Amino acid sequence: MNGFKTTMLLAALTALFMGLGYTLGGSGGAIFALVLAAGMNLFTYWNADKIVLRMHGAREVDARTSPEFHGIVRQLAEQAQLPMPRVYVIDSPHPNAFATGRNPQNAAVAATTGLLASLNRDEVAGVMAHELAHVRNRDTLIMTMTATIAGAISFLANFGLFFRGGSGDNRGGALAMIAAVIIAPFAAMLVQLAISRTREYAADRAGAEICRNPRALASALAKLAQGASRVPNPVVERNPAAASLYIVPALGGRDSLFSTHPDTANRIAALEAMAAEMGPGAASFGPAPVRAAVPSSRRGRSALDPLGPRR
Repeated sequence: MNGFKTTMLLAALTALFMGLGYTLGGSGGAIFALVLAAGMNLFTYWNADKIVLRMHGAREVDARTSPEFHGIVRQLAEQAQLPMPRVYVIDSPHPNAFATGRNPQNAAVAATTGLLASLNRDEVAGVMAHELAHVRNRDTLIMTMTATIAGAISFLANFGLFFRGGSGDNRGGALAMIAAVIIAPFAAMLVQLAISRTREYAADRAGAEICRNPRALASALAKLAQGASRVPNPVVERNPAAASLYIVPALGGRDSLFSTHPDTANRIAALEAMAAEMGPGAASFGPAPVRAAVPSSRRGRSALDPLGPRR
């Protein structure tokens, strides 16, 4: 059902893009809009991960430079039956994480140093399981392409405010143009947000199944939402469209037409209900945070610690 809804929403975005092109430039404008959307989708398909990671200044880590974090992702990828993604760390106090890439074979997951310092191992595992669920569901590609089309609609609408070429026979009236310029970006934003909120609930459930600990993910969401509301995110300040990438919104807020994520309290309640269904078999939290790019210390082993016991 989620896949069908997403397909319909993407089709609506493309139609909206073409409709705006027609209003601004007649039949030629509609064709131009379609070609532009196709070109951007093709470019985004191959380069989405590079664009997003460069935007955040992310640095790749491996089993040598960040053994605990990389090891957690490795074990979760095995449990999810996914190829091992590339693992990145973002030097930022803002606590958040995201996944990107066009498919599971070309995926990447990233977490900020603020997240790794504030969560224990099981909570980090819950967050990365959520991101791997996005990879498995191919949400990363869908969300990036949707954001690209939505951004193009806004660009084309702004372009139409200043350039009104074309013959009168192929143009709508002034009122139609004004309506297109105002309504099209708004509608594109609503479509993008609707896709994002739907996908977050699905990724929460799938992520909890991957890490086998819904309460760890619930605890992580509570900590991240609180921290993200206090610590600014400079990437979102520069590019608001990036807000839908993260596991929690860059700013606090509840469910509304304009929220990029479901209300965190509702997500936590759903995970608690899932934990009750699973019974007491879920792993307990590990007490220590995961440190990025620092050799592991002699902390006690968590149930999800992929590095084994330390002597």
